Amino acid sequence: MRVRKPRTAGSQRGIRSSAAVFLCEHQEAELCWWTLTWGHLPGWASLLLTDSHTAPLLHMEGALTPLEPILLNRYRNMGNLLKVLTCTDLEQEPNFFLDFENAQPTDAEREVWDQVDVVLKDARAILDELQAYKGAGQEIREAIQNPNDEALQEQAWAAVVPLVGKLKKFYEFSQRLEAALHSLLGALTSMTYNDPTQHLEREQALAKQFAEILHFTLRFDELKMTNPAIQNDFSYYRRTLSRMRINNVPAEGENEVNNELANRISLFYADATPMLKTLSDGTTKFVSEHKSLPIENTTDCLSTMAMVCKVMLETPEYRSRFASEDTVSFCLRVMVGVIILYDYVHPVGAFAKSSKIDMKGCIKVLKDQPPNSVDGLLNALRYTTKHLNDESTNKTIKSMLQ
Repeated sequence: MRVRKPRTAGSQRGIRSSAAVFLCEHQEAELCWWTLTWGHLPGWASLLLTDSHTAPLLHMEGALTPLEPILLNRYRNMGNLLKVLTCTDLEQEPNFFLDFENAQPTDAEREVWDQVDVVLKDARAILDELQAYKGAGQEIREAIQNPNDEALQEQAWAAVVPLVGKLKKFYEFSQRLEAALHSLLGALTSMTYNDPTQHLEREQALAKQFAEILHFTLRFDELKMTNPAIQNDFSYYRRTLSRMRINNVPAEGENEVNNELANRISLFYADATPMLKTLSDGTTKFVSEHKSLPIENTTDCLSTMAMVCKVMLETPEYRSRFASEDTVSFCLRVMVGVIILYDYVHPVGAFAKSSKIDMKGCIKVLKDQPPNSVDGLLNALRYTTKHLNDESTNKTIKSMLQ
C-alpha cells in the first residue's frame, strides 16, 4: 500500500486512520521481510506508531493485540548495525540552541569538564606557538650549500634543536588531546540519556568543549599546512642526527628526541592534517574499545552535533543570538570537523544515502558564507574525508564540492 502525502490536515487524518486499519490487517511475515530487507518498518507503519491521530487507533481495545508488541519490541530493535547502516531519518532535525559562548558545567559535568579544561587552556598556547613558528630555513640552506663549513653546520644545528623541541611538544599535546576526546565521548555517548540530542542539550558545557577540540584541530592543521618549515626542519634534524651517529659525534639534541620518538613524530607531521588524523583514529579507537556501547551512540552524537550547527547557522533566530561574529566561524569549523569524524567512524560514511547528516544542506550553509571565507573548510571536506569519492556518493554532492 502506498499512501501519498496529503495536502490538508483533514485528509491527512483520514488517510492515516485508513492506514491504521490496514496496519491491523498486515501479517507479521511481511513486516519481518520489510525490516530485514530495508532495516526499518515501512514508512506508514513507523509513522503510525508515533502519530498523534492514529496512536489511539493502535491502542483501541482488541485492535492490535498480537501485532502491537511485535511492532514495538521486535522490529524497532532489530540489529544495531542494521540500524546504523540504514537509518535515513533526516526529517526530525535537532532544533535547539547550543550555547557555544556561555555554556557552564553542571555538577554532573564538572569532573570531566575540569579534566578537559586543563587541556583546552594549553591548546590556546599551542596555537600561538604554532602561529609564531618561523623555522630555520635560512640557517639550513646555508649549511647545505656549505657542507665543509663547520661553523655553519653548528649554527644550523643550534637553530633546529629548540624548534624540534617545539615540534615534540605539539606531538605530545596531540596525545593529550586524544585522551580528552575519549573522556568527552565517554560522557556524551553514555546511557545516561536516551538519545544524543538529550546529551547535547543537557550537557552543553561538555558539548562546547567537544566543539572547542574540533575548532582547535582544524585551526592547527590549517596552520601546519601553510608552514612547510615544520617538515623541512624536522627532516634536517633527522638527517643530521643520523650523520652524527655514523661519525660518532655527540649529538646535543638527541636527548630531546631519540630515534624511536623521532620516527613517531615524523609520521605525525607527514600527514597533511595530523591533528585531524589523531582525532579520527582516536574516535575509531574509542568505538573499538567500547564494544558494549552501540556504535550508533557515537555516530549519532557526531551527526547530531553537525546538524545542530547547521540549524543554528541557517536559522536567523538562532544566529542572531551569537554575541560575536567569530562564533559563526567557530560553528562552521565545528560542523565540518564532526562531519569528517563521522565519515571515518560510520561504516558507510557521511556521504551515503543512509547518512544522518544532511550533507547537501551543510555544504549549502558553507557556500552561503562570504566568498573565500570558508575555502579551507570546503577543502577539508574535499581532501580529508574518507568516503567522498566512493561510487555510492550522490553525484549532486560531488558536484557541489568540485
